[in-house]
Amino acid sequence: MNITDSRVTTHIPGRVQAADVGLLLLRVVFGGLLAAAGLQKLFGWFGGQGLAATGTVFEQIGYSPGVFFAAVAGILETAGGLLLLFGLFTPLAASIVVGVMINAASATFSGGLFGPSGYQMALLYATAGAVIACTGAGVLALDHGRPWQREGAPWAVASIATGIAAAVAVLLANAVL
Repeated sequence: MNITDSRVTTHIPGRVQAADVGLLLLRVVFGGLLAAAGLQKLFGWFGGQGLAATGTVFEQIGYSPGVFFAAVAGILETAGGLLLLFGLFTPLAASIVVGVMINAASATFSGGLFGPSGYQMALLYATAGAVIACTGAGVLALDHGRPWQREGAPWAVASIATGIAAAVAVLLANAVL
């Protein structure tokens, strides 16, 4: 097929496209920042407070027992961030991010969207996770071409829906505890 319009592009198998590089950049920066946030909670790395102090903060914002919920958040942020960074089990990673960030948005909602303790970062992170669920990790990912690779609309919907369901379950569990 000859296309003379320079605006039309076709995918050439084995060739990396600009969108693939963009997805790699998004995954590495976003996944790395999210993993670092989890490590701040768990171990106090990267200027974080560590688990005990983060647990106290979680208690103050209504998550009790605080240390338990801080550990869960730290583990999920670290795991989800690293999986995204490497482009590995991407629907699961995106689901983790969506679920954790819905809880973060819920916890900071009273601070308003743009307040110093607002929920804009949680909303941004949840959106990035949902976008990656929709686009897939790209060809520059450990998932690409593997038997376990899952992408497309059904997987995006399942990933986002699972994240929402997990977030609701955590919010309900917190209300009961």
